[in-house]
This record gives sequence, structure tokens and C-alpha cells, in this order.
Amino acid sequence: MAGFGRNRSAAMAAAVAAATVLAAGCTRGSAQSSAPPASPGPAHARSAQAAPPAGARRRQLAARYLAIARAGNRRLDAEFGRLEGRDHARLTAAHRDLLQVAATERLFDQRLLGIAFPAATERIAQLLYRVNQARASMTAAAASSASLARLHAAERRLTQANKPVEQAVTIIRSQLGLPPPETS
Repeated sequence: MAGFGRNRSAAMAAAVAAATVLAAGCTRGSAQSSAPPASPGPAHARSAQAAPPAGARRRQLAARYLAIARAGNRRLDAEFGRLEGRDHARLTAAHRDLLQVAATERLFDQRLLGIAFPAATERIAQLLYRVNQARASMTAAAASSASLARLHAAERRLTQANKPVEQAVTIIRSQLGLPPPETS
């Protein structure tokens, strides 16, 4: 994902710091708060357990998470590969690829919400859902770029939007006993 993840700016550092504080607050506050998740949907019916899962339940959740993450990553690798390869110089093809990327991001989010995580992990999953939905919206907006120059400018914003997503993924993986993601 060469054009979408390597250049970091001061604005990115601020976004990262904000996401870290929010994620840390969600993790620490999970044991103290019994309030339901902020967004409606399947999360309301989920376990109110405060601690990250353990034992067989943790392994089961990790396997479910990895299944959707691996499927999404395979699709994203192919879509970004086309975008950064032959299609990157062709605006129409880049539009198509970006719309596919946004659809993949949203599919991952839908599948993520289908996993009944304990409260501590659920809060981070909800955070991941929100930041990934924002990134998917930015990706879809980039797909309507009227020129390659605007598309390249959108790539920089998308790169910046990756960091909070990556941080939430790292926290979830840690709570599920998984190693950090291999690539960013």
C-alpha cells in the first residue's frame, strides 16, 4: 500500500494521540462503566463482561476476528495492488478500485459488529467501526476525484486516516491474545 501509508505529518500525530487517548480511556473505563455502547444495533445484546476474554472463549473470538480480517486484507491487497499498479495513472480505473476498497472496508465493519465481544473489547470494536466507517467514507469520496492530482491529494488524507484504524486493530488483537498486525 505504498501511496496510502508511508507519509506521516504533524496532523497525523495529533490524530494518533487523540485516538490513543480515546482507546486507552475506553479500555480503562470498561471496567467502571455499565453503560451500553453508544451506537444502536447488535452491540446492545452483547455480554456486559468487563474483562477481556480468556481461555477457549478468547481463542474462539480470535479465530472469528482473524477470519474476517484475513478475508478483508486479501481483498484490500488486491484492490490496492491494482490501484497502485496499472490503474493508478488511469482515473476511471482508480475510481472503480477505490469504490471496491470502500466496500471492503464496510464489509469488514459489518462482520466485525457480528462478533459478540466482551465489553472491554466491544468498546474498541465500536471505536474501530467508527474510524473505519469514516475512512470508508473518505475512500468513497476520493473515488469521485475529478483529476489525478485531486486523487493524489485524497491519498494523503487516506494515509492519515489509517493510523487510528491501525491502533484500534492493534488493541483488539492484543485483547484477543493475537500478535500485532504484520503490516500497516
